[in-house]
Amino acid sequence: MLNEAPPRAIVASFPCQVQWGDCDPAGIIFYPTYFRWMDSACWAMFAAAGYDAKRMRAEHLAMPLVSADCQFLYPAEQGDRCEVRSKIEHFGGKSFTIAHEVLREDGMALARGAEKRVWARFEGGPGTRLRGTAMPQELMARLRGA
Repeated sequence: MLNEAPPRAIVASFPCQVQWGDCDPAGIIFYPTYFRWMDSACWAMFAAAGYDAKRMRAEHLAMPLVSADCQFLYPAEQGDRCEVRSKIEHFGGKSFTIAHEVLREDGMALARGAEKRVWARFEGGPGTRLRGTAMPQELMARLRGA
């Protein structure tokens, strides 16, 4: 692999707020909430780039998650207003990695995570076998901010 500069990417912003049901008995955010927010932020970023869930279903497209990680930096509490900032960190042949940062409204970094996903198409429509495929160049350009 050549030493390539990382792709320039747009940074998408997804607002969220810690609700009572997002907290554990100690009154701080329950860790799966961050993964839910990162997933929602990913879908919101693709919708903003013209590939919302309705279009993806109609075109038999999917972006299954193949790995996810998160570093929990500081606890959030009920009522905290937050923002997930997301950007494409890497485009592969059929896969891509999204970097996420969760910030509280005062700028405190709460968590950092990443998702690796595959751009895929259902062979015979939703519910059939998925096959990885190259992401459309125009979509990659939009996500790069080009």
